[in-house]
Amino acid sequence: MFKLLNLDMFKQIINSSFVVGFFTLSGPAISQQLSPPPLPSLSPIGLPVLQTAVSCPPLQSRIQQAIGSEANAWSISIADPSGRLLADLNGDRPRIPASNQKLLSTAIAIDRLGPDHRLTTELWQLPDGTMRLLGSGDPSLGFPQLRRFAKLASSSGGSSNTLSSTVKLQLEEEPAHRWWPQGWAMADRDYDYGAPITRLAVTANAIDMSVQNPPARLERLLSQEISRNGRNASISLIPVGTAKPADSILLLSEPSKSMHHLLSLANGESHNFTAEVLLREGTGSWQLAIAQRRAIEWLQQQGISTQGISIQDGSGLDRGNRVTSKLFTALLLRMAQHPYAKNYFASMAVSGQRGTLTSYFRGSELDGRFRGKTGTISGVKALSGVLNTFDGPIYVSMISNGSSAPVGIMGSVLRFGLATGHCR
Repeated sequence: MFKLLNLDMFKQIINSSFVVGFFTLSGPAISQQLSPPPLPSLSPIGLPVLQTAVSCPPLQSRIQQAIGSEANAWSISIADPSGRLLADLNGDRPRIPASNQKLLSTAIAIDRLGPDHRLTTELWQLPDGTMRLLGSGDPSLGFPQLRRFAKLASSSGGSSNTLSSTVKLQLEEEPAHRWWPQGWAMADRDYDYGAPITRLAVTANAIDMSVQNPPARLERLLSQEISRNGRNASISLIPVGTAKPADSILLLSEPSKSMHHLLSLANGESHNFTAEVLLREGTGSWQLAIAQRRAIEWLQQQGISTQGISIQDGSGLDRGNRVTSKLFTALLLRMAQHPYAKNYFASMAVSGQRGTLTSYFRGSELDGRFRGKTGTISGVKALSGVLNTFDGPIYVSMISNGSSAPVGIMGSVLRFGLATGHCR
């Protein structure tokens, strides 16, 4: 079933900048343009591939009995580490995945950017003394960093003999029509989970509710801080990518928290803003249409079927997303073989213990045994991840669109999965 790699083949793969059909292994600078290699015609060499035929009829039968008359509302796919499809119910039917969408955004980010990558917010001084602030959507950007930028701008802005003059500060930001994915409901945009996606986002553009005009808020906060430092401010917005003169000087670069923290925010805490930023940074484009297309291309490079798939955002809040349970199971199977597998899976919630799964299955035999991603929007419940069974890990994806009691069924399916040794 697998093609074994000899030593020369293995060295060739390790020394290459990417592996066709598997994972592009590049350094932090890869956050530029994503130019995917030609799509492979064959599956990745030496790696398990999700099979098509169900290989565990007892498990399949128990799941069907648990679902009962709600079969049309469910998609469930379960595989073992070798790629054997232990059970599958409507696994090829595209459904609304809710926040399970974040599993894709974070997979792309860790693959393309690496575990040491950090988002940065930078303050530049142009030759004429004008200051420029630019960022990459750091969700951990807060008031301490803002005060440092303001203090430095106040002491550096203007020429050496005009420090009492007004500080001219440019904010490089996305246009307003890109702040929200088009499919996000207007009502959702008012809440913190629906905050606009911008490059310069103090407190991730949310307080108790979402900040509707982030640049205006940032301008007000910076003006106040610059005033406290004894100067006035003239602040303007400029388009992202506006060229800097050659003699511009980088005064301060504030890094985000670690990639592990960012992945955990997205997967463990289901933070929509962070997932959206990771999709954009991972695909190398803040134009969502381009990021969507490149996400599909990335999946195809992994040999994962994208038939019927629709990617509308990076977080799953858009109800126009369509993903299959087979895709999530195949993605988890692929990521388990990734050089950064530990980083990826460590970012997920844990049943009964951590993140959005803290209240799930606590005190039961599933407590601590399932590591994964939840997903919830109106009428939708999804759960995908890895279950540590008595006989080793299995990869599970469950998506319900319209089930009356989804969490109870999900618990039953996971309990069935704990004892699959007779099928392996």
